[in-house]
Amino acid sequence: MTDAQKQTGADAVDAAIAQGLDLDGSPIPPAKLKLYQDVMALEGDRQRSGVTNTMRSRIVRIGAKHLSQDELNQRLAAADFAPLKAKEIQFYYGGK
Repeated sequence: MTDAQKQTGADAVDAAIAQGLDLDGSPIPPAKLKLYQDVMALEGDRQRSGVTNTMRSRIVRIGAKHLSQDELNQRLAAADFAPLKAKEIQFYYGGK
């Protein structure tokens, strides 16, 4: 595995956090690491409404970084997900 492959994707970030290190190898400050761990523990205890709702939320949050509003909306519809909501459009695309 190349260095570039080691530093891409969510798995690389999760692995680095678990080690307490940033992707460049520098230590993550303890206060930042503790806050992250505390918030993730709270999230882990939260009741879920369903996998497809979570999938759609992740698709919108991450897809908005990589896809135009029109393309994301088209792809959501093609996959039989609800289209972008007005508040999502404003939040993710309002400043563009």
